[in-house]
Amino acid sequence: MQTETQPQLAQRMHALGTETAFEVFAKAKALEARGKDVVHLHIGAPDFNTPPNIVAAAEKALQDGWHKYTPANGVLELREAVCEDIEKYRGATVHPDNVLIVPGGKPTMFYAILMFGEPGVEIMYPNPGFPIYESLIHWSGAKAVPIELKEENGFSFDADAVLAKITPKTRLMIINTPANPTGGIVPRSEMDKLVAGLERHPHVTILCDEIYSRQLYDDAEHVSILQYPSIADRAIMLDGWSKTYAMTGWRLGYGVWPSNLVKHAERLQINSTSCANAVTQIAAIEALRGPQEMVDQMLAAFDERRHVMHRELNAIPGVSCVMPKGAFYAFPNITGTGRKSQELENGLLNEAGVACLSGTAFGAMGEGYMRFSYANSIENIEEGLRRVREYLQA
Repeated sequence: MQTETQPQLAQRMHALGTETAFEVFAKAKALEARGKDVVHLHIGAPDFNTPPNIVAAAEKALQDGWHKYTPANGVLELREAVCEDIEKYRGATVHPDNVLIVPGGKPTMFYAILMFGEPGVEIMYPNPGFPIYESLIHWSGAKAVPIELKEENGFSFDADAVLAKITPKTRLMIINTPANPTGGIVPRSEMDKLVAGLERHPHVTILCDEIYSRQLYDDAEHVSILQYPSIADRAIMLDGWSKTYAMTGWRLGYGVWPSNLVKHAERLQINSTSCANAVTQIAAIEALRGPQEMVDQMLAAFDERRHVMHRELNAIPGVSCVMPKGAFYAFPNITGTGRKSQELENGLLNEAGVACLSGTAFGAMGEGYMRFSYANSIENIEEGLRRVREYLQA
């Protein structure tokens, strides 16, 4: 009898993590296929459709023959539109040659971590934070050094504590504002202090994930890394269309790279994806230059849901939640329930029919917390949290 042979994978494949949101999504869909009703409060995707003017621009692009490769760094008109958008919303001046259009938000972080990560070096990243940061750092062979985000700081960081962790081995620092999974933002005071400290560490490059830059509430200020000329030669900024324009399935993002790094990033793009989708790029021009009313309407809806989510979470015995200032996530403290985060994630999904994420899906420092997304209707948020309350009180 012939025995099955196992493929011999490279050792680094065993260091590669995943994004738990997609795993929970698959489990929830499997439960629904068996007839269980599930409220989805886990996925980080707007529940709105892409604005119709953007869809129309894509349809026209298909009719106009945008069926071929584009330049590896993206269509020039789109890169120019990105620069206009950065000037308008971040108050920073960027040249189109420093913009690299990529298929989604993740390629920018992938290219940056691949560019700097290798055995013997350190990469700093937020914890709790987007899980792909830590996953890719480990995969690159580098040591992952956590930047702790604390509830008492509104899930921002303490710049002095961050700077104290820099060593001669530190090559890259990743920050995320507004943040996934916490909804926290980095205030200007801490960003100013961080940048001033980084001026004393010229060997450290910084990657700032600003994908939620337009999801801000209560007149909160978005502070972009691009606003600091003193570190412009080693600052990378990540953004895209998924969250702002409800274009998660269109897979389009961009990175702003310093001149001494952009060609390296472009070569990584050529070696991996060649270029981003042509039609999506044309649609993205319309997104940036077209009317923004639907963006404002989506943000107003998220804000209303944010208040409902915050109120209902704080009404659950054993649960407390700070008000998120950005993105569309709440990150409640569940230590008062006596449950571990992963235990609660499993129980809520399998028994209560609520899909949410354990805080530990975002790093070890997420223990004692859960992530709930309010990118869903008020009716679903209220129903989901009613189930959470009943489950915990049973």
